Amino acid sequence: MKSCNVILASSLSVHMSHTMGGWSVFVAGCVWAILLLALFGDSLASATEFDPYKVLGVSRHASQAEIKKVYKRLAREWHPDKNKSPGAEDMFIKIIKSYEILSNEERRSNYDRFGQMDENQNFARAPQGFRHYHDSFYFDESFFHFPRTSRDFTDSKHLFHYNQYISEVLPDSFKRPYLIKITSEWCFTCIHIEPVWKDAVQELEPLGVGIGVVDIGYERQLANHLGAHRTPSILGLINGKVTFFHYAVVREHLRQFVESLLPQKLVEKVTDNSYLEFLNSWHEENKPRVLMFDVASNIPLLYKLTAFAHKDYMRFGYVDMGLTETSSRAVVQRFNINTYAPTMLLFKENTDKPADVIQARGMKKQIIDEFVSNNRFLLVPRLVNQKLFDELCPVKQFHRRRKYCVLLVTDEGEQFVSVNEAFFDFASSNTKEVVKFAYVYQRKQQPLCDTLLKKEDTTPPQVILLERRSATGRVLYRTVMGGWNGSDDDKLRLLEQLELLQRDPSYLTHDAMLPELNNEFASMFLIQWINSAYDYLTQFYFNLLYSNWREMMPVLSLIFSALFILFGTVIIQAFSDAEEDKPAKQKATESPKTAESSPRQESASTRPPKKNFVEVTELTDITYMSNLVRLKPGHINVVLILTDASKQVLLRKFAKEVFSFSGSQTLHYSFLNVDKHGQWMDSLMESAPDARPSDCLDKEEEEEDSTSNKSDYTGHILALNGHKKYFCLFRPVFTGEEAECSRWSDEDARKASRSRSSSRQKATTLEIHHKLDRLGLWMERLMEGTLPRHYVPAWPGLDTITAQK
Repeated sequence: MKSCNVILASSLSVHMSHTMGGWSVFVAGCVWAILLLALFGDSLASATEFDPYKVLGVSRHASQAEIKKVYKRLAREWHPDKNKSPGAEDMFIKIIKSYEILSNEERRSNYDRFGQMDENQNFARAPQGFRHYHDSFYFDESFFHFPRTSRDFTDSKHLFHYNQYISEVLPDSFKRPYLIKITSEWCFTCIHIEPVWKDAVQELEPLGVGIGVVDIGYERQLANHLGAHRTPSILGLINGKVTFFHYAVVREHLRQFVESLLPQKLVEKVTDNSYLEFLNSWHEENKPRVLMFDVASNIPLLYKLTAFAHKDYMRFGYVDMGLTETSSRAVVQRFNINTYAPTMLLFKENTDKPADVIQARGMKKQIIDEFVSNNRFLLVPRLVNQKLFDELCPVKQFHRRRKYCVLLVTDEGEQFVSVNEAFFDFASSNTKEVVKFAYVYQRKQQPLCDTLLKKEDTTPPQVILLERRSATGRVLYRTVMGGWNGSDDDKLRLLEQLELLQRDPSYLTHDAMLPELNNEFASMFLIQWINSAYDYLTQFYFNLLYSNWREMMPVLSLIFSALFILFGTVIIQAFSDAEEDKPAKQKATESPKTAESSPRQESASTRPPKKNFVEVTELTDITYMSNLVRLKPGHINVVLILTDASKQVLLRKFAKEVFSFSGSQTLHYSFLNVDKHGQWMDSLMESAPDARPSDCLDKEEEEEDSTSNKSDYTGHILALNGHKKYFCLFRPVFTGEEAECSRWSDEDARKASRSRSSSRQKATTLEIHHKLDRLGLWMERLMEGTLPRHYVPAWPGLDTITAQK
């Protein structure tokens, strides 16, 4: 019985254990399901909630015009500055994101085909493989130290798109600088600069600095256009020129960076010594003058930005009221300035009294802009360019909005001063909204004046009433009868005609097409080119210092390509010239002219050859007079002495040795055949006893010479100066066992100690072409003028032995 109870108890326990195990698995599964629902709940809800069509309230077939219209209406309605409801900011971001998707045809098509896409999930773009995990699981920020990377409202309202940048931002950069941040949704480094960026935006944007944000993930085209390839990056834009910020991201550095973008001398510092010159220069620049008074030693950034925005219309000066005890006391007292509040004075033609004044402790940009905009022009400005003419005399086509221009055609000079002042006085007393007064110098705007004055054949000064009818230059006009001399009658007549014109617009009877005005302040083309080149070189210098190599590769590739082409062309040209200078090899003939093949210079020469051959002339009874006796002063004839047997070898060697000297215009080359004129050489040596190496001869030589009475002059070279009657002698080299016995000049001959008989015994081993081995060195000394000269009383005749005086 006990055993049965034990068996029953054991079986019951096994059954209960199986039952409990099933319940545990079921409970565990439920817990996991709840956890997964909790984790995926937010992402699933966001995936089902966000629908750009529902957010904007448009159908899937809505056109771009309808989407843009609804977007503008919703953006105004939900803008956080106007809508103070708690969810206004989130709704505004959804509206912006919805418009970003639906305004781009490619994104809209992808959304229509695939629904909620990765680039739209949680308003971020992520890689396909990583999106699911990022959007489905929630990580505690305090644990991973990763704050959420969703874009805040500050960045959303400053987002730039490519088309917006090209059409709006780029033209606006000529009126104010822009500070642009390059970022992306997955740039975790960007998180560290966000607090500094927000503080800088809050400080600079109210001053008039444009703020922009470019998401490199969405606007890759714009990022490439700006040259930004890294995140985070900060750059400045002014006058269409992009400059990168390369310093630590600190608010003060960003402020200094914006200030450095502005041109120098936008605002001139004015003191007691310079304020009169500053105010009286309105006539040259044709602009009103603005004097700003403040206690700061450095010109505030607000004033610089204002001066840059209105630089085309006004000239700005700054007076430091903190220097009232030193350099600005007189100007402050002159205009009775309150030193406890910033003040702005605006001057036009009258420099004694300001035309307008504002004074406020907290000077705001809106106040300054309104103050400047209402006083952009002088009371009677001079037409100096087409832009000023368009703004002063705009085109109005409706009767109630007609505006007329009263134009004085005058010129510079003392005879026109009183006329111009009378016109200014008339304009000062007749300020009406529908009438604008201006004047023009005929000499500087000759085409315009010729068009207006040609019909009535009048000369300046003249007053013309005109109304512009089209932007192409069509005007209706009429010249005031009687001209303009500035008298009271002229003023009364002009006033009557203005009243008549306002009552009857048909009073303007003439019609004309005006040419475009000359820009009187335009710089010369050379100055514009120099400024452009300076800007380009400056930009290239900073890019070379700070930009990465990917940004610099196009420029460097262009530079190295140009250098390669340049030096390659020079090298190829040098080699081609060298090939052309090599003379073709030709065999020497018995003709007087001998051509020699490519010379191998055995001695350096400073005179390059001008021809690829050496012209050698034979001395005969016909050429003797012209080549020697009547040779021009300063010219030398180099004569080779040879025989019939050695002619071919010596001529070839001679041409090879003297080729490098053939470029000289004072050297001529000839040869003398001693087989035909053997006595001439003996006669020449007898005329110059110092040319004979007597110290080198012994008694046996003298006896042998007396019996044979014949000398061997083969291989000798004579440099003959026909005008001064002297010659230099080259003695050939005799090759033998002892080099010391070689003779090649007079100087060497005197040092020789061997007898002539022994030399003749060794002459049997002579190689004829080695006789002229040292001719190159001898020619160098000939050109230097260091060879001994042997003078003769007269040159012996070639046909007779007797000398010809």
